[in-house]
Amino acid sequence: MPLSPNLRGAVFMSVSMAGFTMNDTLVKLASVEMNMGQVMLVRGLFASALVGLLAWHQGALRQAHFALHPMVAVRAAGELGATFFFLIALAHLPIANVSAVLQALPLAVTMGAAMVFGEGVGWRRWLAITAGFAGVMIIVRPGLEGFNIYALSVLLCVVFCAVRDLATRRIPGTVPTLLISTVTACVVTICGAFLVAPLGGWAPMRPGAVGLLAFAAVLLLFGYHFIIMAMRGGDISFVAPFRYTALLWAILLGFLVFGDVPDAAMIVGATIIVGSGLYTLYRERVVGKQLPAAQSTSPAMAPDGM
Repeated sequence: MPLSPNLRGAVFMSVSMAGFTMNDTLVKLASVEMNMGQVMLVRGLFASALVGLLAWHQGALRQAHFALHPMVAVRAAGELGATFFFLIALAHLPIANVSAVLQALPLAVTMGAAMVFGEGVGWRRWLAITAGFAGVMIIVRPGLEGFNIYALSVLLCVVFCAVRDLATRRIPGTVPTLLISTVTACVVTICGAFLVAPLGGWAPMRPGAVGLLAFAAVLLLFGYHFIIMAMRGGDISFVAPFRYTALLWAILLGFLVFGDVPDAAMIVGATIIVGSGLYTLYRERVVGKQLPAAQSTSPAMAPDGM
């Protein structure tokens, strides 16, 4: 029996989240042997080549002058900062904890749209945003000694991701998506090259580590392919909540690959964040917004260098 468009979209969305989370897992494994600058450079070379070839095949590179649009530059800068802080956090924290905090991104985008663009946000959504960030605090657990530096990295990642996604909303529709992705991937790769020396220098690389990062780049395109099919095949209001399956994949892979077992604080905080995000999506549907936060945030939520 064939699936309905909504159910098919939900399956595609869940598969795409699995691809993105597997990418994060491979990057975390590779980070044991090299610094973050080297990870950004090596994975970025593969990602830039893949997305660049796809952009060339689709004719997006014929409109290269659009790369000079100011919002394309702001988006690339946001993705660069987000990628850097994400990789630092990913190397030192359980992948499920990092993923849980990043689920607050739609809330941050809703808040940013209200504060920067003056978009209307009612008291219910402000309450949901407050609750969501309370969930974040439960997970990162700042104590008297202050924030754990790696927990702070995740929070900075969310800030830069919000800048990226808010800038994306201001890029004209005439600018090809693949051109934006190619520019961003190249910027992240080049900056990664400059960060290698300050972060400890080049480390010898085993073929296995190179293979991990090459496969990670392939998984990024895999995730993007399925999320495009998900968004085109079903109603956004039905399909978008399945983005939160990324957290389930992160918990599963964290346990199977790294032996991480989520503690009570992480589970409680993640539940509050996801619940707040779902309620915000519901309220945005009720008030008739054209770009709900769950649609206007980056497909993977987490930065991916593209």
